[in-house]
Amino acid sequence: MAEAIASISLPPEVVSDLDLATSYQEVVISWQSDNEDVITNQGVVTRGSTDKTVTLTATFTYKTLEEIKTYQVKVLKEEYVPDDYAGYYEAASGKTGRELKLALHSIISGHTTYSYSSLRTYLRETDEDPNNPDNMILMYTGVSYPKNGSTKAWNREHTWPKSHGGFGNSPSAGTDMHHLRPTVVNVNSDRGNLDFDEGGVKVESALGYGEGSSFCYRVTGVSFEPRDEVKGDIARMMFYMATRYDGGDGCSTDLELNDKVGNGSTPYLGKLSTLLKWHEQDPVDDFERKRNDVIYSYQENRNPFVDHPEFVYSIWGTKDNLKPLFKSNSDYSFIYTLLKPIYYIEEGEKDEKII
Repeated sequence: MAEAIASISLPPEVVSDLDLATSYQEVVISWQSDNEDVITNQGVVTRGSTDKTVTLTATFTYKTLEEIKTYQVKVLKEEYVPDDYAGYYEAASGKTGRELKLALHSIISGHTTYSYSSLRTYLRETDEDPNNPDNMILMYTGVSYPKNGSTKAWNREHTWPKSHGGFGNSPSAGTDMHHLRPTVVNVNSDRGNLDFDEGGVKVESALGYGEGSSFCYRVTGVSFEPRDEVKGDIARMMFYMATRYDGGDGCSTDLELNDKVGNGSTPYLGKLSTLLKWHEQDPVDDFERKRNDVIYSYQENRNPFVDHPEFVYSIWGTKDNLKPLFKSNSDYSFIYTLLKPIYYIEEGEKDEKII
């Protein structure tokens, strides 16, 4: 038994799969990982955006004898390597950090906009229930609600609150479908303009919650926590807004993410480390991909963080290792009003493009 235990030597840090022996002569060796999302019981390693330490427990069995030994292995984070992109994201090739953010801003700007009154029509399609085309999913609660149901029961939520930038219901930030979502009226009111973070008391919904859904929570006057199933979706919408509306084109408010709550009515929104955590915990799913495609068919721009989640880490870092906020107009002053006139027409018709 002692020889079998001595034969096992695991590296303290890894970036690839482990070769976990299952026997030594007549000794049977079985393994148990305390985090199979990172290292499976078979030794398969999955690297993430942060370093993670996993405890592996080896059980050595010889006839009626049994001994247990534990090993700690750190799986090093996966470094972001600039890639070469073709097509829509070609201009982002080879870029990281602020250069990547600026490239993405240029790619997703210049899109088509719509009037605020027309959004009820479009949100019925962007948030269609995949299991019932006559219904749509109300974001914060997961309720499947009839598209032709009462408009007094649901409204159009600015997930980046319009008071955090002063853009109101005007194009383009105020009507950008990438962050406008259908929600239960009273839950939207409870969220108000609170920053995103975790904790608080459960938010009650006038329409209840969808089957199998988790709940929303709220710390009065401080923060709002959405249900688990849309945390990543919300994080990626916030990354989109901070990239699309960064003040760099001279025609929009400069929206910035920071790592605090209680931002009030400034064009800041938090909490960045929490959003990064949600981005990792709740990966892009088919509903989010389809929504991105539908919006692209109307607005003619995409959410790059849905298409390429790796962009997030290059620009903002990780929840445990935030990158310093990059230079932008926010370092000096915010632009609270649109500097260029924007003309739009009513429901069902496309706007002029914002340049």
